[in-house]
Amino acid sequence: MSAREITLLPGDGIGPSVSDATLEVLKKAGCDFQYHAAAIGQTALDAGKELIPQETLDLIERTGVALKGPVTTPIGRGFTSVNVTLRKHFDLYANVRPVLSFKGARALYTGLDLIIIR
Repeated sequence: MSAREITLLPGDGIGPSVSDATLEVLKKAGCDFQYHAAAIGQTALDAGKELIPQETLDLIERTGVALKGPVTTPIGRGFTSVNVTLRKHFDLYANVRPVLSFKGARALYTGLDLIIIR
């Protein structure tokens, strides 16, 4: 079985550090993901691209999953929040967090089957 492909949006500011730490946790947890990094936010602007480049949106569409670190939205220049733009573009109006216990995984609690909607 091939690894699940995930779009990685490291972000900017503290984003890359937070993303690196998250990737380390996922690796230690045994997650076999293949990451495809893409620019977004200030990092994209600094590279001469749009705040959310079309190629980033296309990659998210293709993989169907994005792991996003903190992203700066420039202030005072007419930019819309990166988070709001992504939510509107992908029609994401609920944050759904399923929580399941996996057999054989070390965890504080077992037998969890929970969905949190925010």
